[in-house]
Amino acid sequence: MRNTVSQSSMRRPRTRRLWLAVPLSLAVLAGCTQAPSTPRQVSLPIPRTIEREAPPTATVRENARILASYGGVYENPRLQADIEQTVAKLVAASERPDLKYQVTMLNSPAINAFALPNGNLYISRGLIALAADKAELASVLAHEMGHVIARHAAIREEQARQNALVSQVVSEVLSDPNMGALALAKSKLTLASFSRAQEFEADGIGVGISSRAGFDSFGAARFLTAMQRNADLKNGRKTENVDPQVVDFMSSHPATPERVKNALANARQVGGPGNGTRDRDAYLAAIDGMVYGEDPSEGFARGRRFLHPKLGFTFVAPDRFSLDNTAQAVLGLKDGGDEALRLDVVSVPAEQRLSDYLKSGWIDNVDPSSAEEFTVNGFQAATAAAKGERWSFRLFAVRFGSDVYRFIFAARSLTAENDRAFRESVSTFRRMSLKESAGVKPLHIRVVTVKPGDTIDKLADRMASDHKLARFLLLNGFSANDKLKPGEKVKLVME
Repeated sequence: MRNTVSQSSMRRPRTRRLWLAVPLSLAVLAGCTQAPSTPRQVSLPIPRTIEREAPPTATVRENARILASYGGVYENPRLQADIEQTVAKLVAASERPDLKYQVTMLNSPAINAFALPNGNLYISRGLIALAADKAELASVLAHEMGHVIARHAAIREEQARQNALVSQVVSEVLSDPNMGALALAKSKLTLASFSRAQEFEADGIGVGISSRAGFDSFGAARFLTAMQRNADLKNGRKTENVDPQVVDFMSSHPATPERVKNALANARQVGGPGNGTRDRDAYLAAIDGMVYGEDPSEGFARGRRFLHPKLGFTFVAPDRFSLDNTAQAVLGLKDGGDEALRLDVVSVPAEQRLSDYLKSGWIDNVDPSSAEEFTVNGFQAATAAAKGERWSFRLFAVRFGSDVYRFIFAARSLTAENDRAFRESVSTFRRMSLKESAGVKPLHIRVVTVKPGDTIDKLADRMASDHKLARFLLLNGFSANDKLKPGEKVKLVME
């Protein structure tokens, strides 16, 4: 995600051409706190004022796009109030206490935070879950405030306009058969980051703000380390140490080890370890019970299988495919990158034959003679093939209720073998039973108190997640050699 497919975003795109990303005006959003493995999310064209009265139409529009891209607002009044109190402390300790901020929690498991120049701060629940204490969260919020105070986004406004202009050339990616599958294979929005110098400047400002607000100034270094450990875990690498050779998610963004070193230097300038509060117990109390990972009500992937209990359907991708649920579509990529898929939803008139829809011009170079109609588990369906210079496409349309689900498979070469695999994947599309849908439960963060005799291994075994031990260590900021103390609080992932 990772971004989720919401019911509203999965319904009724009415354009004739397939769009593989949101309009690139979103390509200038400041996704500066993302984990290295998470594709970047960016910052937008922004107003030149920080005043909140009568926000410009552009700000309202970009806010709506952000919410659509990140699963909407995560509603948790207790946690919202706690974060707002933290922001208030940070604002009072900042260089610009006159500025006004509004923080929004996003219902996304992605690890990301960013800010708009008008003072809108956004933070994903995935990031909130990763932070081990309030000092770590404060370091993230203070970093984003640093971008606002330094007016980094305003400085880059002209570059944003240039990026948006360039994006017009590639927006209808499937009209270019040489670029279509490459864009299709991208699992997230691609958003521009701040420059290295701007990131370091925001880091310095953020450490100063959080320290003056009374928080442990080493929170930033700990959280940046946790981001790298999370990326390593996702990518199957060792998580106990930060590899100094591992670069961050974008070459123009400082490598995480480099930022950790910089954050440590900044922290030492304002005092030694223990110079501020970490507020761990209060933070854990605030996040106890929050949703963890993908929200099943918005659709989620489990290996090759995708389920959407709210919309009531499921399907299984071909072998060796990994799936990603975004706000615009379900996207998939095969190991090696030579095959990809996209599933989205369109509105097709009930009287229009699905085979005619596939030939109606929303994608170029469809072979009319390849169009055929059939049924998938009782649902009307049709398929057709399209061929570009470098990529070939197998298209499917399945009528499900009042909407049509559109599968687009792309391959470097459409062979009998992979064409059969694509057809077999679509044949798994089916309606979920009410019992099956009701049985899909979200995971939550549960805070428990360590009892005498509890060990890291024992508590980790209670985790309802993958990589139980590694994830337990990561979420709690522990190393494998740490010893638990009776009475201390720890995070578990449970149903």
